[in-house]
Amino acid sequence: MPVLTRDEAVARAALLQADRYQVELDLTTGHETFGSTTLIHFTARAAGDTFVELKPAELRAVTLDGEPLDPGLLVDNRLALRLTEGAHELRVEAVMRYSRTGEGMHRFTDPTDGETYVYSQLFMEDVQRLFAAFDQPDLKSVFELTVTAPEGWTVLANGITERGADGRWTAAPTPPISTYLVAVAAGPWHSVRTEHAGLPFGIHCRRSLAPYLDADAEEILDVTRRCFDRYHEKFSEPYPFDSYDQAFVPEFNAGAMENPGLVTFRDEFVYRSAVTVTERQTRAMVIAHEMAHMWFGDLVTLKWWDDIWLNESFAEYMGYQTINECTDRYPDTWVDFGVVRKAWGYDADQRPSTHPVAPDPEAVPDTAAALLNFDGISYAKGASALRQLVAWMGEKEFLAGINTHFARHKFGNATLADFLDSLASATERDVHGWAAAWLRTTGVDTLAPAYDPAAGTLTVERTGTRPHRIAVGVYDRDLADPEQLTLRTRITTDVPGGPGESGGVPLPGPRPALVVLNDGDYSYAKVRLDAESWETAVRSLSGIPEPITRAVVWNAARDMVRDGELAPTAYLDAARAQLPHERDLALVQGVLGFAAGQIADRCLAPADRPAALALLTDLTRDLIRRTEDGSDPGLRLTAVRHFIDAADRPGTLQGWLAEGEVPGGPELDPELRWRVLARLAVLGAVDEDTIAAELARDPSATGEQGAARCRAALPDPAAKKAAWERLFGGGEDLSNYLFTATAQGFWQPEQAELVREYVPRFYPDATELAARRGAAIADAAGRYAFPVHAVDTDALALGERHLAEAELLPALRRKLIDQLDDLRRALRVRSGGR
Repeated sequence: MPVLTRDEAVARAALLQADRYQVELDLTTGHETFGSTTLIHFTARAAGDTFVELKPAELRAVTLDGEPLDPGLLVDNRLALRLTEGAHELRVEAVMRYSRTGEGMHRFTDPTDGETYVYSQLFMEDVQRLFAAFDQPDLKSVFELTVTAPEGWTVLANGITERGADGRWTAAPTPPISTYLVAVAAGPWHSVRTEHAGLPFGIHCRRSLAPYLDADAEEILDVTRRCFDRYHEKFSEPYPFDSYDQAFVPEFNAGAMENPGLVTFRDEFVYRSAVTVTERQTRAMVIAHEMAHMWFGDLVTLKWWDDIWLNESFAEYMGYQTINECTDRYPDTWVDFGVVRKAWGYDADQRPSTHPVAPDPEAVPDTAAALLNFDGISYAKGASALRQLVAWMGEKEFLAGINTHFARHKFGNATLADFLDSLASATERDVHGWAAAWLRTTGVDTLAPAYDPAAGTLTVERTGTRPHRIAVGVYDRDLADPEQLTLRTRITTDVPGGPGESGGVPLPGPRPALVVLNDGDYSYAKVRLDAESWETAVRSLSGIPEPITRAVVWNAARDMVRDGELAPTAYLDAARAQLPHERDLALVQGVLGFAAGQIADRCLAPADRPAALALLTDLTRDLIRRTEDGSDPGLRLTAVRHFIDAADRPGTLQGWLAEGEVPGGPELDPELRWRVLARLAVLGAVDEDTIAAELARDPSATGEQGAARCRAALPDPAAKKAAWERLFGGGEDLSNYLFTATAQGFWQPEQAELVREYVPRFYPDATELAARRGAAIADAAGRYAFPVHAVDTDALALGERHLAEAELLPALRRKLIDQLDDLRRALRVRSGGR
């Protein structure tokens, strides 16, 4: 199946202009397919040959300017067109397939009540799964959508929809938008509607989730209104669409999608079970992120996919910053960004697959290559770079440049050069030089302190090439409580530090107990602690006054483990000593996540894993005891979750399950019950009858996923064989979510011997699956079905050989490159960094 190349897109954009699409969809034709009729009004600037994209189940009829074309002209996903200069009308009638992979038009039947929902996800090149289109971002057009839906359904789209006769819904025409941003969601939605700033706002979910959406509706709408108002304070261009709907949809692959006027979110954001304040904060940040796209991404859109970072980095930065500014409902969002998102960026930037935040256009020759760049670099590193840019040039100047950009390119397309020109108009600083250093380079700089006690100065030693504007935090022990630290001073400095780069930062007074580079976390760099500062951190990390500083220190420890400079057990010892006193939930979650998922499961040899799990069990038990008074339910919930995951004996968990609660709380809601059952399945303490009974108790979509995860985790050869067949066998294809749940359950460190025979089978089976089912399942297979527990040289050699010899779908190849690099790193850590 050919993918669109950049050269083809440039040629087609030069040849034609897409004026207007009239799209009719019929969702009443059955469970497998739907009807799609498209009339494209476009203008050819000259005579020439081109093509329109379409991936139909059946192409029924095509006419160009009223003359029929041979449907046989459709080869793979391209219908060839021979054009004369002037205006044209292309009409395409087709039957299209519903998807179960979250691509195109995804169809889902809710096992709770049997209701069916469909929604579109057209990102990158999937509009052709819905209707015929000139599918590239710089051929913007007006879209007029009509949808015939079953009785009792509501149709949502980019514009306000109205129901007419015979179940036909008509959406208001859109302003000029890109093809990948067209959206439709249809089904018997439960909706909460309101109005704000003269516009209709709505939030929507499946009927079975109605009580949970209603419980959080005011919080979601309050965040939405606050973000909307804050963006109107920041941006001079008003919100450019006629309404703002947010639909929480099932089996969604991403966190959300910025369709103008109809943002789609994964419906796990409608919480069925207890969650922490940081999880609510994440939902709020995603709401803010997607709303930022209404301006940067939808109003002004990239010209080609090399500039996808302009969409995602901007929205990522604005999402975190705006939630911090417009509500005091949540903690400091930048702490969570520091321990979760930046770690994602740092990891991606140190792999062989790294790429610049803004790659050269030639490095993104087609859509298949572009799809690989939706990673921690385009999101987290890019947002970090923008945060550094704002610190460097000033927020007032940054926003002035952004508003110039919107005014110059509204309802059009723009490039990195356009963006930099807009910023340059608002500052005397060399933003083009900044971009060359930050956006066109790869890798992570490392900053290390060198203290000269005789001179009373600190020199920042940098490995790398980028300039950094950072704060240096200088801390002393509190005289009243030596376990606490107090800030002596915070010094802002530039790295390089000045002419000749020979000067140091003056630190008058006695040797500080702790020196923290990049205090405040405004730059993107790995930092190191000197020996005395590390000794202080081990003893008093939780005594550092500000959580963002503690995040920087914990990240330094994390990076030192990954780079073989700190023993994994030393990190665990620091966690054991400091987390019982930690006050910030995002930090507790981040440290426990790394300790369990990376150190216990990968960085330590199998013989050392039981001791690591015992330490985590003791640590989380302490946190549970600390919260017995009900003072911190989020911390207690986090501790309970990690206690469950680390349990190496079934007794306590079986007792909780029998009682239906943890003594002193919380109650075992569906999320916790399935979590307990999954761990008991790994330990061989449940059977199929127990899993089936729990599924009967919770016959929801998440219940089905929980049961699939548990069944795949059972330490039984027959269960493993059945799970592998469901994943790769080619019978009834699992939906994207059921595939992921089954894959998550299959590999367990405790069951290494049981599943050893499947390690070599993974590579050919995943390769065939990816070729058969496409990019979304290829990504899921590489992410979740990879044998991450198999940390040995034989597993590495096996993967390297397959990577060198096999013909792989690009999405799977990228995932395997990353997984094998992580495997090499784990082997180096196990060998003491050698």
